[in-house]
Amino acid sequence: MSLWIERILKEFPAELARLWIVADPDDMLLDEQVLSGLRERGFAVLPFEDSIVFRTEYEECYRAEWDQGKAGPASSLVLHLRGTNIADLPWDYLRQARTVSLSLADLFPKLSYTVVRQIGAEYLEQLFEAQSKHASQPIGEAATKEFVLMHIFRISPHLITRPEDLWRELLRLHYRDGDLPQVLASHVAYVLADHDAFKGLPLAELFSSKSVLLRVVQDAWYRYLAQRGIAGMRTGEPIPSDYIDKANVPFEHPDVWMVIDSMFLEGTLHPLAVQGALADIPEWAKVGIVQDPAAMRNLVLEGIKNIMQAMPTIDSSHRDWAHLSRRMGEVLARFHGLDAARADSIKDNIIELQTTADSRLREWVTRHYADLSSLPVAKGPVIVHHVPRFLSMRRSAGETKIALLVFDGLAIDQWIHVREGLVKQSPKLAFEENTCFAWLPTLTSVSRQALFSGLKPREFADTIETTSPEPTQWSRFWQDQGLRANEVLYRKGIKRTVQLDDLEVSLANSSIKVAGIVVDMVDEIVHGATLGKSGIAGQIAKWCESGFVDRLFALLLDKGFHIYLTSDHGNVDAVGQGRLNQGVISDLRGERVRTYRTETLAAESAATNANTYRLDIAGLPANFLPLFADGRAAFVRQGEQVVVHGGISVEELIVPFVKISYVSRTE
Repeated sequence: MSLWIERILKEFPAELARLWIVADPDDMLLDEQVLSGLRERGFAVLPFEDSIVFRTEYEECYRAEWDQGKAGPASSLVLHLRGTNIADLPWDYLRQARTVSLSLADLFPKLSYTVVRQIGAEYLEQLFEAQSKHASQPIGEAATKEFVLMHIFRISPHLITRPEDLWRELLRLHYRDGDLPQVLASHVAYVLADHDAFKGLPLAELFSSKSVLLRVVQDAWYRYLAQRGIAGMRTGEPIPSDYIDKANVPFEHPDVWMVIDSMFLEGTLHPLAVQGALADIPEWAKVGIVQDPAAMRNLVLEGIKNIMQAMPTIDSSHRDWAHLSRRMGEVLARFHGLDAARADSIKDNIIELQTTADSRLREWVTRHYADLSSLPVAKGPVIVHHVPRFLSMRRSAGETKIALLVFDGLAIDQWIHVREGLVKQSPKLAFEENTCFAWLPTLTSVSRQALFSGLKPREFADTIETTSPEPTQWSRFWQDQGLRANEVLYRKGIKRTVQLDDLEVSLANSSIKVAGIVVDMVDEIVHGATLGKSGIAGQIAKWCESGFVDRLFALLLDKGFHIYLTSDHGNVDAVGQGRLNQGVISDLRGERVRTYRTETLAAESAATNANTYRLDIAGLPANFLPLFADGRAAFVRQGEQVVVHGGISVEELIVPFVKISYVSRTE
């Protein structure tokens, strides 16, 4: 256990109290390892966001059990307060509880609190150890920025003096998904501003945004090839060159092309599809060129190998799984675009990748899934019921009009197809791509209802088998944030261009501040699929060609909405293992899971079917007990090939969360 985790956990000696109150304005307690350590010591953590919700759960689930001499869900409960005003809490809590105060200012006394609080929770463990080893006395704000850059990101801006230095550091940083916090990116840009070699480059954006870097590097790659007489069709995201900041990337420098090579293999950069003989170019550059379908097949195969070598484990963070899901999505999208013969030749490799990833994810979920709902939301939703709260924060930050598009059933690999089909229609769109976790079981009535309500499933137990309350739940959330009912819009069943005229009329109402829109074409395609996910890829491409998605985005953006796109769950290719006759189906389309209202029924069904497993999922109603199909199996006719959802796999559980905007025109 690290020094950082030990330092926080030592504040919680076992058996000192049943109820604890923690004043934690910096969310230090909401770290995956800290939450896991507390759980191992018998502690449960509940955020104090709504006094009624907290009191109900505390009284019914914990205090009532303890008063009867029972163990309850945990031996101790931590009331987590995101602030310092403990005196504002109910008096009976203060009388019973043991109080603890956690503060970054106290734990990082030698560094600037102003800087430390902006760098992100994922870096605090490293920073704490660096402070212990290397900070001998208190230092100021500028020195703290330099300290963090050096010891956490391994960047010394004063040593970046040449183009190859800059691009080496940028590519190395973003390859491992390590975008600089804005406070550090601005500092680096300030230090580099006097170098003529970097004039005109959006330095702060390049260091803080992976999507900006990729757009710039992608365009530079095509220009690099064009200068060598190589022309062809872009296989990925075409951005018109007058809409991005042009840059000459020194691709031929070894420090640069070694990272570029890996980015092409994992799908974050897109190669150029060319025909005919190649000009005399270096061997390393061929990874960024696709001459024929065989070359794309080999690119997929290399991508699989790279992912297998960096597979997350049970001790990984949710960020590691998010990164894995994006890499897998790119590889699977490429795989589903291959012709049948070449796809069949590497199908076993794909199955090995999926089987390994799903097995590791299931182990990880068993230990860590319960902690996801408690993690901080400010940088982005970790699980789908965080989405409304995150959007509320964005409104407070100045995004006064927000549209949430829920593409029902959209897996990450299918988002890739939407993205790449879309940019052919409207290449002036930009995408800030992230992910979040769906709610388990990955059923529409569970996960989508959580997504629109901002609630955990146990908080809508009475309606968990239907999506009909979504309009009311969506409106209620935003009214709780201070909006009026007539300022909130909800629409579902939107999927064809003929429906957009009516939607435009609704959005023309200037009072609308927030729109929630369910786009269910992908779900319709998935449940009618006869050729598996490869067939779905082709149907999604045709749908994008209809212009629906392009027009929907343009409609919202032109009316001043900030667009966020996500999904309630993904989907997988599965094989039927036979139907179960027991249990209540929560969602008739969820063929990967059955739910039961009593422990007896759940236990009996699990005992009579060897290819199933149970998992206790914190946050579900007590009388909602899921039984999952094992592996990539489904509860449908024996041997039937289907595309379904409901279970635990990378493709079902981790979904896209994307901000869509127009690319800023370079002046």
